[in-house]
Amino acid sequence: MALPRLKFVRFFGGFVCGVTLSTGACVAALRLYLPEQQRDDSGEERESPVQSLIKRYGLPLTGAETRSYTNHILSYDQGRRTPKWVAEHLSTEKLLGRADRRHCKFKPDPGVPELFTAHNEDYLGSGWSRGHMAPAADNKFSQQSMVETFYLSNIVPQNYENNAGFWNRLEMYCRELTERFSDVWVISGPLTLPQVGEDGKKTVSYQLIGKDDVAVPTHLYKVILAQKDPSAKVLALGAFVVPNAPIGFDHHLREYQVRLTELERISGLTFFPKVETQSLKNLCTVDSCELMDFKRFTLYITGRKVGGAKTLAKLDKIMVELKEAGITPDDYLVKLYLEKKQELLQKENPENKSG
Repeated sequence: MALPRLKFVRFFGGFVCGVTLSTGACVAALRLYLPEQQRDDSGEERESPVQSLIKRYGLPLTGAETRSYTNHILSYDQGRRTPKWVAEHLSTEKLLGRADRRHCKFKPDPGVPELFTAHNEDYLGSGWSRGHMAPAADNKFSQQSMVETFYLSNIVPQNYENNAGFWNRLEMYCRELTERFSDVWVISGPLTLPQVGEDGKKTVSYQLIGKDDVAVPTHLYKVILAQKDPSAKVLALGAFVVPNAPIGFDHHLREYQVRLTELERISGLTFFPKVETQSLKNLCTVDSCELMDFKRFTLYITGRKVGGAKTLAKLDKIMVELKEAGITPDDYLVKLYLEKKQELLQKENPENKSG
């Protein structure tokens, strides 16, 4: 197989030297066009003159290098103005604290060049919500960490109902896993998957929003890796692909579970490359993979609304809506309601304050 190559080199060398006026120029020409030895005496790779020449003024930059924050790391897609993937670590300690999302605002990531960032104006009036990949609620331990989750480098255009409903419940499930596992790693991101037309051909089509042309994903993915304790050799893993659309309570998480290799194929990413495949167990076998049902989720959301109520009228309206939904408040919600009512009464009638 090397013979044709040898003939070419001899011919090319003779041709170049034949038309070259000097032996020195002949040698220089051959060095320019023929491959250099790939490794020096120490065994390290070295560039050929041609490679150095190509790279003289630099190669294109994608911006996809990893960007690190207090409790998440991501790779950013400058063309689509969304993350490629966002990785985070969860533990019981990180879910405890006084960090408050009321002190956070969505804003461009100061580390992303202005030319490639999304802006809040891109989302306003678009019909899409700003969906976190690393959730704010995973970062109660640090206000700075929570603030960083509101950078638009961590955000994708997400269906409102999906963001507040199924995806929210999936995020809550990840946090619940810390009650049964000491360490939980989560990688989340957007996907634009092909559709098959009537002619059987596959096409990829997705919407762009705002003046910055932020790409709206067709699907979202989440890969969960859980470890019982630091000494445990067996890890549990679950990979899920969810459509960026409303998903009702009649659908279960297991419906959206996929093989890790399938997600890697469609995303072009290799997840947890340092994990030995033989040490992995199916998360949905080791654990339930059950999301909150309608009643539990409604009680949870109502509790958040009660905590954020600013007037007695709003507080009472929240409890009326719960009753209309046919759900009886549990003891925790009743206690929360009474405490909030007393707080608002004192604010609206300062003379009722004791002392």
